[in-house]
Amino acid sequence: MRARLALLVSGTACELREVKLSAKPAEMLETSPKGTVPVMVLPGGTVIDQSLDIMRWALSRHDPEGWLTRDDNALIAANDGGFKHDLDRYKYPHRHDSDALAHRESGMAFLRQLDARLAGSRHLCGPARGIADAAIMPFVRQFAAVDPDWFEAQPLKHLQAWLADHLHSPLFTAAMLRLSPWQTGDDPIRFASAG
Repeated sequence: MRARLALLVSGTACELREVKLSAKPAEMLETSPKGTVPVMVLPGGTVIDQSLDIMRWALSRHDPEGWLTRDDNALIAANDGGFKHDLDRYKYPHRHDSDALAHRESGMAFLRQLDARLAGSRHLCGPARGIADAAIMPFVRQFAAVDPDWFEAQPLKHLQAWLADHLHSPLFTAAMLRLSPWQTGDDPIRFASAG
């Protein structure tokens, strides 16, 4: 999701192949044996298989909204580390043999930090959206979706408004393009074309 947001904003055209994780195509596993998404193969054959790296690569080529000027490596690392750990165990307690409510509460500490930050600014790193917003928002969205009524009842009004703004944006709508899983021989699907 977050890689798609950066590809769209940067106008970086690519061929999109939707993957069903329970039926990973052999071509994907040959390209990136770790078997996680996203995977981006550059024209010269270089493989980028971390979403944040894809974001930074695309924006380093073209950053019309100045997303890279609104970055916070430490905040993104906290999201990708401890918060993602709690999110996975809250969202999938049976898969991780975890106490969902304990991980929900632990994840709330990070969300409270975001809410406090958003009390002074419309976005995480200033008045306009940036890479920090796009890198973190998809994970906050997943957290909120586990129990939407509970999430909406929490005293996180700034975070809730920020999330709603992103979810109702044309950028998010474009990134949420739904496709059938790719199969060998399928026609290419262009994504994020600049024209």
